[in-house]
Amino acid sequence: MNANLFDLTGRVALVTGAGANGGLGHALALGLAQYGADVVASDIDMDGAEATRNEVQALGRKSIAVRCDVANPDEIDAMFLEIDRAFGKLNILINNAGILPSRVRPLELKLEDWNKTLAVSLTGAFLCSQHAVGRMIAQGTGGSIVNISSIASLAALGRGNMPHSVAKSGLNQFTKELAVEYASHKIRVNAIAPAQIMTQGFKKLLEDGRFSPALYERLLMGIPLNRLLEPEEFVGPVVFLCSDAASIVTGVLMPVDGGNMALNAGGSHTWPTA
Repeated sequence: MNANLFDLTGRVALVTGAGANGGLGHALALGLAQYGADVVASDIDMDGAEATRNEVQALGRKSIAVRCDVANPDEIDAMFLEIDRAFGKLNILINNAGILPSRVRPLELKLEDWNKTLAVSLTGAFLCSQHAVGRMIAQGTGGSIVNISSIASLAALGRGNMPHSVAKSGLNQFTKELAVEYASHKIRVNAIAPAQIMTQGFKKLLEDGRFSPALYERLLMGIPLNRLLEPEEFVGPVVFLCSDAASIVTGVLMPVDGGNMALNAGGSHTWPTA
């Protein structure tokens, strides 16, 4: 057995939505590299992807940057051909790319926004996984896929989250089905469900004038650890799921949420003061 169960040396990882101008994907790309993986940094923002590539290379790992809109099947095809040329293999896929449409109530939601959310957050993961699984089977060495879900997939949040929540709920079942279908090939498929992460995008939401200034405090009420999450805090859970330390773990949805899903809606992690 490997003395370092978390060592990813020799493995190639693709992280979608990995641009340095984002948040979670960027942190995961660097984290995987710190544990030894070579990294494909994919993003619709090519400047951001290139910045991530440069940071990965500065850590001593091989890396390429690829511009890819995962809602576009042709761009996904081209991305995997580029991976074939650069590395000739793929061991890890992190389906991180996702979007939130304009926050409106369901009656005002435009069909194009609904379709785009599903195309990026669910269908994009499906298409990337098809490519990854095909290569992992051909390699005969197995592999790991980690899908980035959300606590919004487990309980309704309101506030215009419906398309996002539905897409992530689909991603949960997709995770389980894929895990069962390809377990015989030693391909493990898992998902993590984050609570609110302090990314640039989430900071913009907190600044949205349509929401009460008390939104931040309201969010903290639902997180027993009493703070929002930082992107770097997801490196450990994802590296675990991608590594030999999780060799028997597949089909799992892991909340990484500061205790959010453990807290009853009528409960509280603070005692009343009066």
